[in-house]
Order: sequence, then C-alpha cells, then structure tokens
Amino acid sequence: MRPSIIEALQARVAALEAQNAVRSTIARYMALCDVPAHALAGEALAALFTEDAVWEGIGPQYAHKFGRLEGPERIVEMFQRYLPPTPHFATNVHFLTSEHIEVEGGTAKGRWIMLQASGYVDGKAELISARLEVDFAPAPHDRGPEWLIRHFRTERLFDAPWQVNPRKGITA
Repeated sequence: MRPSIIEALQARVAALEAQNAVRSTIARYMALCDVPAHALAGEALAALFTEDAVWEGIGPQYAHKFGRLEGPERIVEMFQRYLPPTPHFATNVHFLTSEHIEVEGGTAKGRWIMLQASGYVDGKAELISARLEVDFAPAPHDRGPEWLIRHFRTERLFDAPWQVNPRKGITA
C-alpha cells in the first residue's frame, strides 16, 4: 500500500476511535446524573470536563434557569443542587437518541435528543426532552484516548406529566 492509503486509513480509524470515546464520555456523564446513581466506583463528574469547560442552558426555558457556568468546579456545584445527598430526585433516568457525532482533527461535536424521566421526592414526576449540543476535546496525553466535554449546551424542547411506580426498597 502507498503511504497515502495507510494515512487515510489511520485517519479513519482515529475518527472512529474518537467517536467511540465521545460516546463513552457522554454515557458516563448521563450515568452520573441518574438517580439512584450506579456509576463506576471512583467516577467523578468534574473529571469529564476540560479545565476551560462551559455548561449552559439555552433557549427560553433553560437560559434563565441554568445560565452559563464556566469551569468544572462551578458546573459540579450546580449539579450538587440536584443530586444525592440533596433531596431532589427520587428517580432520574436519561435516554439519548438521534445521535450525530462529527470529528475533525482535535475537536468533536455531538448532538443528541435527550429524554429525562424524573420522579421527585415530593411525589411529582415529569418527562423532559432536550436538545443537546456538546463540543469535546481530547484529554491530555497522560489520560489516554479519552475525550472530555469542552462546551455543553442544553435546550428544553418539551415536558409532560408522568407517573412513577418505584420499586419497593429502592431509595435515592
């Protein structure tokens, strides 16, 4: 094979590996946002973000509610208002669909439609759908082939009431 064919194949493999790493990062992020949480031992939400990360709510419902947060510490502080041990969710599960991931060199952009099924400690429940647009960057070389969240944007599309039928003996 000529070097240009080998280089093209290497680039294609690198793009596929990057897409897989992006999927892994967004899946870990969603698992850490689920309640009750069953994330892998030692997982930390802050570790999924670049040092200059931005997390923001956009659109008429989320721009005011969440605003724009800069840096992993501020992002995690916001999430701590919703996740255990703070009493907010009794159950919270995220589903992603309509995935589209583009990789160009050292950047990747993912787009998903998210469905969030939430039951609250006050007994209320709702389904929420949001559009996610997330920019990713490769992690520093000492962390391996991982990709991190650089800019997370979420926009609520709709919400609807929902009935939760919790399993007995399960608490947040």
